[in-house]
Amino acid sequence: MTYIKSWEDFEKAAEKLYLANPMKVRYTMKYRHTDGALVLKFTDDAVCLQYRTEVQQDLKKIDRFMTNLMRHMVSSDK
Repeated sequence: MTYIKSWEDFEKAAEKLYLANPMKVRYTMKYRHTDGALVLKFTDDAVCLQYRTEVQQDLKKIDRFMTNLMRHMVSSDK
């Protein structure tokens, strides 16, 4: 499994993956203290997207993206 280097590319691909099949997609967020890295992983068992960051400023981008994703999850629009 490879990591996507650009946050923008990861964000677009993850949202597209979620919108394609919302009932099948899951994600994990893991902080690795030894590396000081945050790892995000989105998968639907066929496609696996990963992003890794060690930059503090990326946390705001990740927070915004997760908030947007949660809005998709709770909205009644299909």
